[in-house]
Amino acid sequence: MKSYLLLLYRLITYNVKVIFANKFIYFVIAAFLFFGFIIMIAIFDDPNFNEAVIYGFLVFPGLLLIFYPMAYGIQNDDDSKMLETIFGIPNYRYKVWLVRFVLTLGVASVFLFILGIIANITLYRFSILPMLGQVIFPIAFLSSLAFMISTKIKNGNGTAIVIVIVAFIFFVFAEPLEYSAYNVFLNPFSEPRDMSEFIWLTIIFKNRIYLMVGSALSLLYGMYNLQFRERFV
Repeated sequence: MKSYLLLLYRLITYNVKVIFANKFIYFVIAAFLFFGFIIMIAIFDDPNFNEAVIYGFLVFPGLLLIFYPMAYGIQNDDDSKMLETIFGIPNYRYKVWLVRFVLTLGVASVFLFILGIIANITLYRFSILPMLGQVIFPIAFLSSLAFMISTKIKNGNGTAIVIVIVAFIFFVFAEPLEYSAYNVFLNPFSEPRDMSEFIWLTIIFKNRIYLMVGSALSLLYGMYNLQFRERFV
């Protein structure tokens, strides 16, 4: 049992190093600084914290953490001359890139859990796990969308530009679609006053279903693109 756990630990640490190109500590520092920055802005702007505010605090550091591995993953493999080796692995799409995708979300979840504990102690008391469960939905959707885009563009810089544009469009429409089930950044803790609780819960449920379906379709399409290995080498 101990040997399996050791093997799993080595597998995870190796893939984390590959995913973040040995720059994991920089992403952690950047996410912490970003988290501290938005907290400072909020303190000076409006010191009345609640779950809706905390939700917004956690979403964007999570997006920052998954941005690099999703945008530059394939290019990093190409630059390190590992693409052909990866393509030689049976079921490489699932054994390599799907594992990396899951690990990236796992690392982001652990990091957000730590940030949630910090926010829970210093800013506002809330249930961490339900909050984390809600935060993961938009992060998983944008992660899978970024992964799909990277399989089409096959260039880290180009993928990064497209992701930023797409995220900006989602962000622009977040306000007019604030209480719509089609809002990617829908805040489930920001319940409108003039809406019944049942309708609001229905909107949240539909939104999460849409994000789950969108994540699954984007991930599957990205995996489908990866089977055409001649396009990548």
